[in-house]
Amino acid sequence: MRIKVLPTMMTAVLSASLLIGGWYAYRNVATVQPLEQIVKEVPGVANATPVVGRDNVTVQLTLKPDANIRKVYDTIAEKGDSVIGNRTLELQIQNKQADEKLNDIWSAKLFDIAQAMENRQYAQIPAAMVTIENQYKGVTATSEMDETNVYITLKDGEAVKHVILPRTPNQLGVWPNA
Repeated sequence: MRIKVLPTMMTAVLSASLLIGGWYAYRNVATVQPLEQIVKEVPGVANATPVVGRDNVTVQLTLKPDANIRKVYDTIAEKGDSVIGNRTLELQIQNKQADEKLNDIWSAKLFDIAQAMENRQYAQIPAAMVTIENQYKGVTATSEMDETNVYITLKDGEAVKHVILPRTPNQLGVWPNA
């Protein structure tokens, strides 16, 4: 019995196409689209693009200047729980409103904040925010914390810089959204 190459190859290509197409349709309909809808409705979010992976869900965000990043994170985690499941939620914030002054301020205080994070002395972070406000007139610096992250917002007029720092000291170094 001799196997015909052309019909076998056509069957393999068609089967692979159906499998990949079905997986892609399921992924979009069951995970990405519901998460996109949830994120669009979160107060303070200007634009968002979720990327659903095997172990984590990354949401690339552009926030409005008045956004509270802890509330944004909590809302996405709570409302998107059915989609996120056991995956880790990560927010990557596009700081388009940040200017050079805020980036310089962040760079100047990064060592103090990194040291507080590394030593789990989180009470030093609000003190660093007060130092920023005293040292740089017109700049507002706030920090909040929950069980997974520390959230920092620097504002100078219309310019805003949002930073989310994970509370896992062994992974510190270069933060992905700093």
